[in-house]
Amino acid sequence: MVIDIPNFKKIEIKNIVFDYNGTIAVDGKLIDEVREFFKNSKFNIFVITADTFGSVKKELEEFKNVNVIILKTTNHTKEKAEFVMSLKNTIAIGNGNNDSLMLKEADIGICVIGKEGASSKSIMNSDIVVKDIKDAINLIENPKRIIANLRY
Repeated sequence: MVIDIPNFKKIEIKNIVFDYNGTIAVDGKLIDEVREFFKNSKFNIFVITADTFGSVKKELEEFKNVNVIILKTTNHTKEKAEFVMSLKNTIAIGNGNNDSLMLKEADIGICVIGKEGASSKSIMNSDIVVKDIKDAINLIENPKRIIANLRY
């Protein structure tokens, strides 16, 4: 998907990196709208998580197109940011403090407030803030909304 945002940037989106808990899952359980998006997505999908509830692999096992990355270090903020920096053409979506640099480094960072709320650092480092993951998915499925939001 190519998004040409006037006076901002033109980007071909190939990858979407999602935080798991608080962003696409509540208490370790995948949100239904995300399940539908994953079934039909043509993007490279990555879910990066500390897996607080130990449920991510089971919740995502049906999706062969979703790459699950379990964080290995104690510096999750840096690890997530470095992962996003290793990709190009990427939207990152998250909500927590440890998502703040990932959102900043992505070509487009979307902060989801959701049921957990959102870290003020992630809000400040994102390009777009939405009230829930459904709104973030709707932006991706309707890229003119991203253009309308980010044009200068």
